[in-house]
Amino acid sequence: MLSSIPAALLAAFTVVYLLTPQIKKLAIRVGAVDAPNERKVHARLMPRLGGLAIYLGFTVVVLLTQPLTRSMWGLLLGGTLITLVGVVDDIKGLSPRVKLLGQVLAALVLVGFGIQVKFITNPFGDMFFPGRWGIPVTLLWVIGMTNALNLIDGLDGLAAGTAAIAAVTMAVIAWLEGQVLASGVALILAVSVLGFIRYNFNPAQIFMGDSGAMFLGFNLAALAIMGLTKGATVISLFIPVVILGIPIMDTFFAIVRRFFNRKPIFEADKHHLHHCLLDMGLSHRQTVLVIYLVNICLGISAVLLTRLTTDQSVLMLTGLTALILLGANKVGVVRGVSLRGQRLKREEQQKEFFRA
Repeated sequence: MLSSIPAALLAAFTVVYLLTPQIKKLAIRVGAVDAPNERKVHARLMPRLGGLAIYLGFTVVVLLTQPLTRSMWGLLLGGTLITLVGVVDDIKGLSPRVKLLGQVLAALVLVGFGIQVKFITNPFGDMFFPGRWGIPVTLLWVIGMTNALNLIDGLDGLAAGTAAIAAVTMAVIAWLEGQVLASGVALILAVSVLGFIRYNFNPAQIFMGDSGAMFLGFNLAALAIMGLTKGATVISLFIPVVILGIPIMDTFFAIVRRFFNRKPIFEADKHHLHHCLLDMGLSHRQTVLVIYLVNICLGISAVLLTRLTTDQSVLMLTGLTALILLGANKVGVVRGVSLRGQRLKREEQQKEFFRA
């Protein structure tokens, strides 16, 4: 058995790096391909089973190198179930209802093995023990994050890089909080993703598909419960939200945008953050790198939150929220049109007026 974290990380990276080309061939063979359409930026058929490589590399290395506690078995079994759902969806396609059922079952596996929200803190510093309500809170968190990461999987390398940055941040905070097992597992997850990004960054050779996006979102949600919410301070509740700020906020703004535009909440559109940045004139790679940078800033902010006093942390959270709202409004995530887009539209209307 491998005994050191460096050896485990090297093994995870190597397994995923070597396995991904074989998964690509398998995806083409079984018909797990993503066809281009008006909402997508790729222009040719792409294999989309890459998440299976990430799952295999992560799971094998965790089984060989980490203590197999009750919670660890819950993480692995739940991750296996969510990956199976994603693989079937990548190959044959599943209805949203069936996918949701699979996500609920996977989240219930976590709960069954003791991975659930045990308490909630409020802005006044008191602790609320939800008891039986801890189960629905856990389900909402896990299912929400599983789908949130899936929603931002719209550009080459975007969801994978976001997940890797979030996992590294979780590893740092979990280590600072004394959660050594959660820290090591988060690092293995991050390195597994890095082994895949070599083939997924623009121009991508393979997509991670739902098998990858759901697996990563599920594991990040579970690791947040395992390693980031152990403290009794008010800020402990917000740390995972800050770390996963991009997928959470993008999903939140999508719901708000569709509600005010009187569109169905679950109707897809092209006004997610990455779409808006592309509309502003950034290239594919520039858009992904800008979002990476925002993710890194949020990760650093999350680490700082664990080191500050409660008053300082509240002030920092207020500033972050204000910046996020201002930035979202400027790029057009909230209303579906950026300030630049509004200006260009006005200029076009003026040109049409003078032509008339």
